[in-house]
Amino acid sequence: MLSDIVAQYTQDSTSYHGDLAFSSSNAWQGDVAKQFGQLSFDLPNTGNPAEFLHQYTDVKSDHDALIKLAHGTTTLAFKYADGVVIATDSRATQGSVIASQSVKKIIEINPYLLGTMAGGAADCAFWERELGRRCRLYELRNKERISVAAASKLLGNMVYSYKGMGLSMGTMVSGWDKTGPNLYYVDNDGTRLKGNLFSVGSGSPFAYGVLDRGYDHELQKEDALELGKRSIYHATHRDAFSGGYVRLFHMNEDGWEFISLTDMDDLHWKYTGDAAVTAS
Repeated sequence: MLSDIVAQYTQDSTSYHGDLAFSSSNAWQGDVAKQFGQLSFDLPNTGNPAEFLHQYTDVKSDHDALIKLAHGTTTLAFKYADGVVIATDSRATQGSVIASQSVKKIIEINPYLLGTMAGGAADCAFWERELGRRCRLYELRNKERISVAAASKLLGNMVYSYKGMGLSMGTMVSGWDKTGPNLYYVDNDGTRLKGNLFSVGSGSPFAYGVLDRGYDHELQKEDALELGKRSIYHATHRDAFSGGYVRLFHMNEDGWEFISLTDMDDLHWKYTGDAAVTAS
């Protein structure tokens, strides 16, 4: 039934941005820079694609829809005196089914920029890799790295163009530029917020509980990394849609640094053991 609906309402992407169409029988036409600056997708062949998608998807879970976009995760990032800590879990779910325990939810946009994934894995991966491409083009044109503020604004503007069309993305863009460490939250509606601490995903309320208790801007690096790891662990312990491994990165003036990939089982026995010692 779903394939019939897709076939009925989908038309070839060459109908959109037709002057940029490419096929094996002809080469790209027009300005190459403009071609690299535009994307084209298959869209529902209706007068209002956003309204059509709203009928068949439950992005906001306000009606029983044919296409149910079930997702869950825990990601976090926070600024402190020596940089930015970024931590995520690694579980991917399809409704009540665990699809994978080893998803990489931190995307290296460039050596000084990182993005996180929460929402639909395909949407996050595609748009953050597209952001990486555009950041590289900016660097080639301007002979300098793009700022974190500009990169997050670029991502927000791109996804805002498809607002209401079914994207599912809540990401944090973190990095180091001329102004120091910076952290932004960007979602599929084009919302863009600057802050010192964010957590995104179904497990974020649990992560916030640990972060709010332990966060301090003057943390030492070792303590900051431990806080990020512990926050993800406690979120996965309470949230069924989060789990797998804790992936930990650190950002400083020299760029991002991969710190560790730790199994939740190992952390469980570590933290429960610490709690038992403290209680005694």
